[in-house]
Order: sequence, then C-alpha cells, then structure tokens
Amino acid sequence: MSNCIVYESRRISCRFGLLGNNVILLVSLASMLQCVSADGKTLVLLDNLNIRDTHSIFFRSLADRGFDLTFKTADDPSLSLIKYGQFLYDHLIIFSPSVEDFGGNINVETITSFIDGGGNVLVAASSDIGDPLRELGSECGIEFDEEKTAVIDHHNYDVSDPGEHTLIVADPENLLKAPTIVGKPTNKPILFKGVGMVADPDNPLVLDILTGSSTSYSFFPDRPISQYPHAVGKNTLLIAGLQARNNARVVFSGSLHFFSDAFFNSAVQKATPGSQRHEQTGNMELAEALSRWVFKEAGVLRVGAVTHHPVGETTPPAAYTVTDLVEYSIVIEMLSEGRWVPFDGDDIQLEFVRIDPFVRTYLKKNGGKYSVKFKLPDVYGVFQFKVDYNRLGYTHLYSSTQVSVRPLQHTQYERFIPSAYPYYASVFSMMAGLFVFSVVFLHMKEKEKSD
Repeated sequence: MSNCIVYESRRISCRFGLLGNNVILLVSLASMLQCVSADGKTLVLLDNLNIRDTHSIFFRSLADRGFDLTFKTADDPSLSLIKYGQFLYDHLIIFSPSVEDFGGNINVETITSFIDGGGNVLVAASSDIGDPLRELGSECGIEFDEEKTAVIDHHNYDVSDPGEHTLIVADPENLLKAPTIVGKPTNKPILFKGVGMVADPDNPLVLDILTGSSTSYSFFPDRPISQYPHAVGKNTLLIAGLQARNNARVVFSGSLHFFSDAFFNSAVQKATPGSQRHEQTGNMELAEALSRWVFKEAGVLRVGAVTHHPVGETTPPAAYTVTDLVEYSIVIEMLSEGRWVPFDGDDIQLEFVRIDPFVRTYLKKNGGKYSVKFKLPDVYGVFQFKVDYNRLGYTHLYSSTQVSVRPLQHTQYERFIPSAYPYYASVFSMMAGLFVFSVVFLHMKEKEKSD
C-alpha cells in the first residue's frame, strides 16, 4: 500500500512540480483506496455466464459485503490464479460442475496450491459433475458419487418433485451444530437437488455440514438398484467443509441449485401427508452463513497483547524463580462485521510446558483480556506459556511465550526450617547439658579420705 502512495506522489510531483500539498494528499488517498480495494478479490468460475443471472441473489449478497467479483467461464484460456509467484485472488468460487478441463494455467494442482497458500474455495457440484471437481474433492477428503447420480429420498422430497424423488427437503436438524458455520438455528427446511458425497473417515479436518436423512441414498435415478449405493443414510453428505491446518477453508456443495434464486425464493413442503408448508426455504440464510465462514468473515480469531509478570510487579524478570506466583494475561480478538472485537469464551486454557505440561488451568475473562494467577512448579528449566485453542468453526489460535525458571539462589533459602525445630532443640539441649556438665566438673571438689 505504501509503495502505491509513494509512486503516485512522486509521479504527480514530477509532472506538476508547483502543485500544492493538498493535491498530492488527495492523490495519495485515492491510491490508498485503490490498494485497499484489492482485498477480497474473488474469482468466480462458471459453466456459462447465465449462471450469474440465475444465481444473482447470492452474488449480490457477496458484492454488498465488499467482495470484488470477477466472473469468467471455467474454460477461459486467459484464466490465471498465480502470477510472478503471487496469488491474484484471495478467494475462489467454482460454480462449474460439468467442466472437464479448466482454461489458462488453472488445474487441480493449482487450486490445491492455492489452498495450501491460504486461499479459500467454495465449490458447487451437480449430477453432471466432471472429473476435475471429483479430483479436487479427493484432494480435500471428499469423494463425490459418479456422474448422473443424485441423492434420492423417498420419504423426504418436495411436493413439486417430478417423480424421481431427487428434490430433497433436508431438515434443519441435519445441520452441523456450529452456529459460526451454519448461522443461527431456524425451522426452515433446506431444498437440495444434486450429487451425493461421502467423507474420508481418516481425515479429521472434514466437516459434515449438512447430511441426508436416514432414508436417503445416492444412485442413478433412472436405474434399478443393482449394487450397494455409494452413500446411504446419514453418511450421505449434501454439504461438506474443510478447514486446513493453515486455516484455509473449503466448502463443497453437492448442488449448484442450492445457491440459485429459484431455490432461495421457493416455497417448500414435504410430500408426506400433513407436512407443514413453508413460504420460503432456508437456503438463503444457510448460503450466506456458509459464505461468511468460508471467506473468513466469521470465526476468525487472533492474538493481541500477551503479558506475564510476578504478582505485584508490572514487568517480567530476566528469569523466574521456582515457586514464584505469576500472573499471565492474553488478549484474544474475533473478526465481526469487519471489525476486531473482544472474543467471548469460557473454555480457553493455559498450559505451562517444559516437555509436558506442569500446569494446566482455565483463563478467566478480565475486562478485555483473559488472565490467571498460578504458582510456578518447583522445577527449573526452560518453559513456555502456551495457549492452544482449537474449536469447531474457529481458526486455530496458538500462542507460546518462552521463559526461563531458575532454582533458588543461596541467599533465598530459608534459614530456619520449621520441620527441623526438634533437631535445633536437641542441639541447644546438648550445648546446655555440656555447659552444666563443665561447670559441675570444674567446681566439684572431692572429699579427702581420712586416715
């Protein structure tokens, strides 16, 4: 940002040397705004540009929140994510389920490198899924079903379903219990039509955001079942997520229709008799919550000021002494609507670690920070104050501060130990006895024997 300002200022100064400082300041501010607007740049890959109109509500909500959207077809030969070793975009949206080959220099390897570099990706598939999205899902621990398959549920389909029972009505109870990811709970059902997924059981980073009901399965709608389906019951994933170890986030939706204007505004009612009719689906609220999470508008934590010192003092010493009473405090902030606000949590722990934790205790909120007082162990060495906070829906928060703990100096030991009082008493009693004996011995005079 500063480079932009300096460059513009010099250029104007050289060209119009007599202009006042006000003009240069205005140009500097304009350059600053231009540099700031680069934040939140998002590349949107579409099967065709008509999707921009059929999904206008979702894209408008992103634009209203300040995202700079660049729409391109997935096979555009000018596509590029990386230039001169730098990422051109902060986020990537793939609404092109049927693409067989990405254009330009984008491929599955490039997208995985984008995720490894901290980029966030939102992927929407469909029953016409191509090999690139299937391969990308496999890289992230998600396995899509075959092309032309769909999620089928003969007990939970919408009244407007044409007869294949693929227009699924998902209950909000099947959502992941994490408001940071899925938003506030509502009673509106979710309308879904698309391909099913299953998660890699060996990948602990995958999140089952929305699952099918116990009667759902994934198979070809126009074929009789001749083999065991790819996904059955609650193992059928409709929407899945991933938060990598570098806090990059990825969301996979098996349905492109899930984000469409038609599904946002549609009424929904299960075909079973006596089912309640809802005038609007919960797709819009869920899509907005998912986009806020995947693009790191929600659930983002950071560490502020960290302080530690002996109780009664204000600065840390060069080295602590064993059994010192220490006060530790840390400021934790959360991103909320573009502003950093104090985080409110009651399960944050502090560990005092050498190799293994010697002290593990909860931090208590004290104003705008979390603090705790505790006594150092009677063990010397190199220790760490460590806060390792990893909770569902939040970025991984880690803070470590290294300190030294030394043994007592020779002038710091107690001169008289209470447990040794009996020994002290025995010593002084022996001294007193020796003194009395000496006095008696020296002044005692033997009687002379008579003849």
